[in-house]
Amino acid sequence: MDLKVVEINGVNYGSTGSIAISLCDRIIKENGQAFFAYPPSRTNAKKDVAYKMKIGSRLERNVHVILAYYFGLNGFFSVIATKRFLKEICQIHPDIIHLHNIHNCYLCLPLFFSAINKMGIPIVWTLHDCWAFTGQCPHFTFVNCDKWKAGCRKCPQFKCYPKSLFDNTKIMWKKKKKWFTNVDNLYLVTPSVWLSNMVKQSFLKNKATRVVNNGIDLGIFKPTESDFREKHSISSEKKIILGVAFGWTERKGIDVFLRLSKMLDPDLYQVVLVGTNENVDRKLPNDIISIHRTSDQIELAKIYTAADVFVNPTREENFPTVNIEALACGTPVITFDTGGSPEIVDKTCGSVVPVDDLTALEKEIAHVCKFQPYSKEACLRRARLYDKNERIEEYTNLFKELTRCIKK
Repeated sequence: MDLKVVEINGVNYGSTGSIAISLCDRIIKENGQAFFAYPPSRTNAKKDVAYKMKIGSRLERNVHVILAYYFGLNGFFSVIATKRFLKEICQIHPDIIHLHNIHNCYLCLPLFFSAINKMGIPIVWTLHDCWAFTGQCPHFTFVNCDKWKAGCRKCPQFKCYPKSLFDNTKIMWKKKKKWFTNVDNLYLVTPSVWLSNMVKQSFLKNKATRVVNNGIDLGIFKPTESDFREKHSISSEKKIILGVAFGWTERKGIDVFLRLSKMLDPDLYQVVLVGTNENVDRKLPNDIISIHRTSDQIELAKIYTAADVFVNPTREENFPTVNIEALACGTPVITFDTGGSPEIVDKTCGSVVPVDDLTALEKEIAHVCKFQPYSKEACLRRARLYDKNERIEEYTNLFKELTRCIKK
């Protein structure tokens, strides 16, 4: 069956951009038509996509960002840009519109959803975070907030992303509920069971929801030997404790590694953090090895492979691919019990400890490093469940299934 799909996302890079591009590639390979729509920006301009559709201009996007900041209303603006984009959608008339992150100030959401609903085009919306059913925030676990269940107000995070000068979460929650629940053919996808359970407690609970895990490229993330130890003068007697994040904050557990570095014997363990920057470096003690960025994913695979254990002390997470990447390189994972992070490991390849229980985390690190209860083969076997190609096929099968149902 020939498919015609429009992918929509705020960026053309990173994990969400990669999923959109991979889906376009697969659909085109199967003789379908695919388009990737995203707003122009300085960062998006760094990567060219052959099948791109432009949503608005940089000026329109910047105006939307400014207005959203000053009024606390995300998704109310970009009216002219959205109308132009909808004209293109009307001309293409795709079988499926696949949404990813739309909380980036580039679409007029009431206009967009109303028009697509009238066109009768099915929408598949992959929720990469919780923004779709909150008044503003993409995540709420860190601040232990459940106001989103009945109606947001007095938000503890309105000054965080997407940043706002005023707290208008009460209005935004009501508007989003109206915009999203009134779409007839809206199908939700979540990467984790955890997020699916959150959706069932929200105003989107009556929408059909399916879990499709995030996947990784097993051709890149695989056991890859290197001179990493020699390059960083790490003796063979030391166990490498690895953490990887892109945007180290307390949410990601940077403070946990700071405390671990004091708790772990420096003669036995070496902490390595990837994805840091100069600001993070100022907080780090000298005995933590800081790597700002890797030259490519192959270099990252070499670091995963060199590590003895991967530690993910995240306090807020959906379905972190860094866990999968570590497993795919044969490295066991220890994670905090938060979000969808624990779903990635099982008893053969990793451990889950309570959030902020550093005593339990330290004991588990020592146990894994000393007794090596998780074999390389078991880690690789678990990682194969998250083959990127199979996850992309899940999506295309879903698109075909929905298209057949609509045509009937």
